[in-house]
Amino acid sequence: MPTDPNPQRTDFSVDFMGRYVCNGLDEALRSADRGQRLDARPFDVIILGGGSFGSIVAQHLFSVDKAHAHRILVIETGPLALPEHLQNLPLMTGVPVWSTPWRSPIFFPGLANCLGGRSLFWGGWSPELLDAEMSDDEWPKAIKEDLRDGLFADAARQIGTDETNDFIYGPLHFALRNRLFDGISAGKVPAAIPLVELPNHPIVGKDESQQLEALRGLLGMTGAAGGPNDKQVLLNMLKLEAPLAVQVRTRPGFFPFNKFSTMPLMIRATRQAYDESVGDDVKKRLMIVPNCRVKRLRTVNGRVTAIETTLGDVPVPAEGRVVIALGTIESTRIALLSFQGTKRYELIGQNLIAHLRSNLTVRIPREAFPDVEAIKELQASALFVKGRYKGTRVGHFHLQITAAGLSALGSDSEAELFKKIPDIDTLDQFRRTTDTHVVINVRGVGEMQPKNALSRVRLAAEQDEFGIPRAFVSLIPSDTDKALWDTMDKVSDDVAKLLANGLPFEVLIPNAPPVKVNSDTDLRSVFPYEQGQNKRRDGLGTTHHEAGTLWMGDAKTGDSVTDVFGRFYGVENAYAIGPALLPTTGSPNPMLSGVALARRLAEQLAQAPAFEPEEGYTALFDGKTIDNWHMTGPGAFRVIDAALESIPGGDIGLFWYTKPMPENYTLKLKWRCWQEDANSGVFIRFPEPTSADYNKYDNRAYVAVNFGFEVQIDDIGMPDGDDKHRTGAIYNQQPSSMLASNPV
Repeated sequence: MPTDPNPQRTDFSVDFMGRYVCNGLDEALRSADRGQRLDARPFDVIILGGGSFGSIVAQHLFSVDKAHAHRILVIETGPLALPEHLQNLPLMTGVPVWSTPWRSPIFFPGLANCLGGRSLFWGGWSPELLDAEMSDDEWPKAIKEDLRDGLFADAARQIGTDETNDFIYGPLHFALRNRLFDGISAGKVPAAIPLVELPNHPIVGKDESQQLEALRGLLGMTGAAGGPNDKQVLLNMLKLEAPLAVQVRTRPGFFPFNKFSTMPLMIRATRQAYDESVGDDVKKRLMIVPNCRVKRLRTVNGRVTAIETTLGDVPVPAEGRVVIALGTIESTRIALLSFQGTKRYELIGQNLIAHLRSNLTVRIPREAFPDVEAIKELQASALFVKGRYKGTRVGHFHLQITAAGLSALGSDSEAELFKKIPDIDTLDQFRRTTDTHVVINVRGVGEMQPKNALSRVRLAAEQDEFGIPRAFVSLIPSDTDKALWDTMDKVSDDVAKLLANGLPFEVLIPNAPPVKVNSDTDLRSVFPYEQGQNKRRDGLGTTHHEAGTLWMGDAKTGDSVTDVFGRFYGVENAYAIGPALLPTTGSPNPMLSGVALARRLAEQLAQAPAFEPEEGYTALFDGKTIDNWHMTGPGAFRVIDAALESIPGGDIGLFWYTKPMPENYTLKLKWRCWQEDANSGVFIRFPEPTSADYNKYDNRAYVAVNFGFEVQIDDIGMPDGDDKHRTGAIYNQQPSSMLASNPV
């Protein structure tokens, strides 16, 4: 059934956005069919999954492909459900796109089957991996060097974690941070990594002229500098700022990204692709096909030749490459279904890792903060502490600390942090709030041990609704994982007591009355280190951070599924992207690392041979940039596959080189015609059309017609077939006898 070319109506709305951004598979395949159009080009980069990381690959490849040499097809299982991050939109309880297509004895919330994927719902804490979290034994040197040499920084800038959180400030935030800094510096949180050992906040060093007073301003500090070590103290304090993927300032005149999601990037890229094509699907460099589920890939002699989907097969051309970006478990399932018998197949699905996660919420009376001025309105704070476990294996964790001033009955420490205030009336209500307590939530996130033989993804005996085996997931913590989890929870208790400043406080336990404790109470006796519903510890499958099953490695080691660019060792033209590639996860949310690796792959796929003109010649067009060219008259030219392609208008149009040419020169070029009756030409030795001397011309392309010479391109020789009107002739000038007897 052909895709409706018009926006569709529901009972309540018109789906302009879906038709604005997406295409049907029939439209995509037709646009690549050379049987219907000689100038049709196949999709040479096909991305399976338009979620968090598939979208990054598609958008970045579209952007860096200056030669327009690639056509990109994104195939997404679900629909276009939201155009933006959920928290940037009017209040809604959720979007019915979540599903769990795999089976497991542990609970998984599943996948967000929609364009943008989990980036539409993601909460936003995204610190950078430490060097210690990427050991040389597990991470290839080339990847680590690329990440440190700009990829992490570019990814941080894209998702917004390279800036300070300007919207989190004020007496409460400053008081909490100062107390946390003093306590860690005094050794009251033994497992916290000393701040001096942590890398500087990304904002430090962006401007080498940034001085001490600027840092003091960022940290809300006043008064005279404290001495020679004052700058290092301030740098260390800045390391406690929360790495939230929220950007509040970009550059003058530009709106911020706010809560990061990939959908605005994809919408912009698809609309740019449409504008470039002038509505011609054959010329669109990027197409997105939603509601199309991938079943498996067909391979021949170690190459993917076709993609089987629920809407039909998608051919993969000889030079085509396929990127699997379906989420860790689904990407692994597709690889297991598709690559049987290939090199290192037996490794696919091993090394499954996720994150250990715990939550502690306490309510502290305002008297614990005597140095804070009277606060009559709700305030928010967000802080970050990095910790280390030293046992049979060194492991890492971090604490995400959120706080808000609330009434005696309040318990939501994220009341402002992740929620927008929609109108001035609601804002006034916040201003009138009288805060009597500070509610603090301490969320611990810890890494799991890699290469745990008990944790893996395999194919299940059960089949899905399309007759394809589902994935079966085993995720079991090791003894090392359990010991790290205990250490992390103990640090959470230490931080809660530190912030309570020796005063009694309350532990808020889900579905139970608050428990009042003293500063010397063992919080484990009140709120045990247990896992399960309404317990301190979250289920292993609830973090959405599944990773590792298609991990990257050097070819010489022979113990990884993919190479340093995510290409499967057994398949020449198949790549993976996303957290599945990570050899280890450390404690950070894998979003930052996933974005960095996605951008890296896009740049690798976009690489093309450098354009070199013949010796003695200067290139007027390098296959990418048209900065020195200008359109005069109707029509247009566009860059397609490193060539200039014309779009005819209603009259003569001229795309002319605006830099001065030498008095005498030899011009070499190649042309291609898609129609037998195509008629064009190359004008030489004409005056500048935009000169004031030619103001009388309505169409200044006729300046070249009237005062220059046209080297004709017309195999038919319209209107009469005369040699002086055929390809290679100077138009209307009788050609030499040699040209007449040997037409071009």
